Amino acid sequence: MAPYEHTPVTVEDKRAVVVGGTSGIGQAIALGFASEGADVVATSRSEEKVESTAASIRELGSDTVSVTCDVTDSDSLARVRDRTVDEFGGIDVVVASQGAISRDSVRDITDDEWDFVTDVALDGVRRVTQTFEPAMDSGSIINISSLAAKLSMSNLPAYSAAKGGVEAFTRASAKELAPDIRVNGIAPGFVITPQNEETYAEGTEKRTRIDERTPLGRVADREEIVGAAVYLGSDASSYVTGEVVTVDGGFADSAF
Repeated sequence: MAPYEHTPVTVEDKRAVVVGGTSGIGQAIALGFASEGADVVATSRSEEKVESTAASIRELGSDTVSVTCDVTDSDSLARVRDRTVDEFGGIDVVVASQGAISRDSVRDITDDEWDFVTDVALDGVRRVTQTFEPAMDSGSIINISSLAAKLSMSNLPAYSAAKGGVEAFTRASAKELAPDIRVNGIAPGFVITPQNEETYAEGTEKRTRIDERTPLGRVADREEIVGAAVYLGSDASSYVTGEVVTVDGGFADSAF
């Protein structure tokens, strides 16, 4: 009997770009990829955060390029693409992890607030796909969604609509860009990041409610989202496209 063989779950030697990769979940993915042996460009609007994250990537032994971008500007994204191709020779994995949020209610949200959130969180995903796909002979695009695309959440109408659109766009892109490019999404649940650690601090009423409803009994650390991204970026997921992987500790399925 021939020995069993399977494709390992790794992004080693992949060339990756993580848009919105200098904070929160995006940064965790960028550093996780680098620790696996991928060369990674982590980009955002903040030059300081770009430089800091690039230094961390280099400390992990991976190559990188320090370049800022604005996801509301296609020319800005094109500069990231071109710098990455010049440095790495190509692109294998792209992660769209940028975010914007408004907590205004359905009754109160203004046109400006709605447009700001959707321009970054939804149209930004479209721009990322349209900009980077031409530089990819094959590979994987990973769009970061949210539980807000699946569950009713108060005071998040623009964010929920944007993330719902991200999931629909992910499925549409997967069909159109096949067979060479796979397009999938990740929908994280409640995740502690440096930006929200006070909101989800242990002992707060909000944290207690979330922990009690979540079958795994806790919120996630941002590093716990990295495994799904590594899988979707790896050749082990070569037959997976058009899917959104929910990483929420069972929260969405625990209404009762």
